[in-house]
Amino acid sequence: MCPTDPPPLAPETDLVQLDRDHPGFRDPVYRRRRNEIARVALGYHVGDPVPSITYTPEEVSVWQIALQKLAPLHAKYACDQYLRAFPLLGFEPGHVSQLGEVNEVLQRQTGFKMVPVAGLVSPRVFMSHLADDLFLATQYVRHHSAPLYTPEPDVIHELVGHAALLADSDFADVNRLFGEATNRVGEDKIDALIRVYWYTLEFGVVRSKQGIKVVGAGMLSSFGELGRFETQADIRPYDLPTIANTSFNPTDYQGILFVAPSVDWLLNDLRRWLRTFIP
Repeated sequence: MCPTDPPPLAPETDLVQLDRDHPGFRDPVYRRRRNEIARVALGYHVGDPVPSITYTPEEVSVWQIALQKLAPLHAKYACDQYLRAFPLLGFEPGHVSQLGEVNEVLQRQTGFKMVPVAGLVSPRVFMSHLADDLFLATQYVRHHSAPLYTPEPDVIHELVGHAALLADSDFADVNRLFGEATNRVGEDKIDALIRVYWYTLEFGVVRSKQGIKVVGAGMLSSFGELGRFETQADIRPYDLPTIANTSFNPTDYQGILFVAPSVDWLLNDLRRWLRTFIP
């Protein structure tokens, strides 16, 4: 699924395969829409202008609901770095931001750029692109019947979760190091990198004077995760060797989280560990 080399596809090809329990599985209109947006991504080559999507009123409504519901949870749980960077992105309830619009901010702040993909890619492919300041991002919107839930990354997850953190120089630096480390390791070590990325940059939490704060993009873009984690998740002390050996389920709420002493401590520890993979 590398965006630099899309395979040839017939117009009628069903590009997107949804699981039977996906909210949009029995919705032919949604499935056609997913195929349409996937085809745009598969026609993209790195270096081209990032294509825009004309979002429907229904898709804008889903975006608006997500932003409105997440705002008070961000005020309570989001780390300071996220709260400082988020306003730079200029998100508006009545307009689903385009990757190209967000890239103007990211490239000015940290040099990162979001580039479109049709859907899920392997964790190794995703992380390897981070070394080149490229973040592989989807452009479709989750199904309207579940505006606060998605079983797979959608544009709300990419923009509301990841973009603000990529606009912070320290978080961008650690993302970049994950990419460089990924490109250096063999298959015997890649699982450790994937798990550490998951439990830190996707579902990381830290302690602060105001209580537990969230640094993980997967949580920051999920109303359900933010609303339940303090009472429902098993929150354990951060221990990097343990994290590297702890598997996860990407399709459900996270049962285990690892809490680090602070944001700066977490990022410095990740830098130290990731550099052990880079000569």
